[in-house]
Amino acid sequence: MTNRTLPIYSIANFNYLGKETDFYANTIRNQLKHDKFILLPNKHDFFCAVLCSKGSGTHKVDFIKYDVKPGYIFMISPGQVHDFVLSDDADGYFIFHTKSFFNLYTASQKIQDYPFFCSIHNSPLIKLNKEWLQKTEDLFIEILEEYRNNYLMKFQRIHVLIEQLYIDLSRLYLPQAQINEQDHNYLTKLHKLEDLIDANYKKIKSPSEYANLMFMSEKHLNRICKECLNKTTSNIIIDRIMLEAKRLLAFANLSVSEVAEQLGYMDNSYFSRLFKKKCGKTPAEFASFIDKVS
Repeated sequence: MTNRTLPIYSIANFNYLGKETDFYANTIRNQLKHDKFILLPNKHDFFCAVLCSKGSGTHKVDFIKYDVKPGYIFMISPGQVHDFVLSDDADGYFIFHTKSFFNLYTASQKIQDYPFFCSIHNSPLIKLNKEWLQKTEDLFIEILEEYRNNYLMKFQRIHVLIEQLYIDLSRLYLPQAQINEQDHNYLTKLHKLEDLIDANYKKIKSPSEYANLMFMSEKHLNRICKECLNKTTSNIIIDRIMLEAKRLLAFANLSVSEVAEQLGYMDNSYFSRLFKKKCGKTPAEFASFIDKVS
């Protein structure tokens, strides 16, 4: 297997326009003049919104490939693996910000309250029509203008513009009927579950144990998962494990048995059967496929 190192970027890797480490904005074309590395597979520790205004290409997010076209906007959460293949004429805008940057300026709205950031199981892609592309592009331009200048209360205004952007995108992301039915309490509990899974999936794989950690019955936790994602608690746990398995197979120089062991499976055969059942290929077949397309 080819040894590929997967970098994890922070905003400090992009701050040649200034010293801020909690927020960054640029156009795609300008950024590519300085840094081609953003096209390669990577993770980052910040939230990211990328709008394509010109050109074409593909964007792979956690091993799912999406087209890139004018009017396509991608909302990427910390920890997700993604990479781009873009045409020479591609352009657009992006903003990066940390969780603390967003939460600093508001007491009521949290970043993970927005539907595209509330769960890594939700699609990162939002498709804009011509009217919404122009409105959204105008917002990105205004945010970029604020960022490049030292106006009074610069970051407070950037935050207001980001909130406007995210509210508009939330309305496009969810049908109105679904927005009205969203149970904030359920979403909060889903966030907590996903945080617990992220911290414990190598050791804890039982839905009942996560239910105990959340001080609720397994049945109630399953109801929350079904309501929010139409998945069982067990599905969410296994999906997170399989995502990490794919990342390790693709970007770490580990054997299948070493990947299984890292993920808490002492029975390599069981892990391989589970991987094939969930992913359609054996771990070895998946690793070989990734080598060929990389």
